[in-house]
Amino acid sequence: MLAFRYFAVAAVAAGCSFASAIAKENAEENWAKTVKFPASEKPVELFAGEKFEGAEGHIGKWFTRKGDVIVAKNTKEDAPKVSTYLLTKKNYKDFRLVFEGKLVESGMHSGIAIWGKKYETGGETFSYQGHLVMFPTHWGFWDLFRRNTFIYKDDGRAAKADNKGWNKMEILAQAPRIRLAVNGQLVADWKDPMPELCVEGPIGLQLHANSVPQEVQFRGLILSENPEDKLITVEPGK
Repeated sequence: MLAFRYFAVAAVAAGCSFASAIAKENAEENWAKTVKFPASEKPVELFAGEKFEGAEGHIGKWFTRKGDVIVAKNTKEDAPKVSTYLLTKKNYKDFRLVFEGKLVESGMHSGIAIWGKKYETGGETFSYQGHLVMFPTHWGFWDLFRRNTFIYKDDGRAAKADNKGWNKMEILAQAPRIRLAVNGQLVADWKDPMPELCVEGPIGLQLHANSVPQEVQFRGLILSENPEDKLITVEPGK
């Protein structure tokens, strides 16, 4: 009887430990959903649901979903000749976006497009003209189909913060200023010298033009509009 009681207690303890491990793993897999936004902000999830509510793009072709993860992927035989985007149908200007991103295949960068518009070029109907917050290679900001150049280059902080896996990121866009935090560290704080280009527009997830198989994944994508003037994921002293 004592042996049975010991076994039962041990089994319950093991079960609790296993449940705690699962809960911790799930929390880590949904980091953006655990971030506490200021009480004044009303966070919402972008691209929610199996049908990507409120979105447009090559859904089901180059953009699919696996659980909480949005997968942007192409094959060598079916690759975008012009960078393509999964776009919100709603426009945004001043916002906070918390998400994770990871390169799975190929070393081509991806990014979050903001402050612009859907742009048709080279036969691609879902490209973008505007600002691109690039990651995790070529960290920096690019101006798509306007200045066509880096408007901000990483000073080394983003590359140092990059963990080569799921990068936890926060974009605080308050025109004409963009702040970027990566894995709890402020890595960019930049103001556009051309504020007239910082216009309300859709938010886009980039799958870069390529001729080889590539895959990038996004997770979380929690957004609030009219955010407070502070980053919320930067760790003290970072």
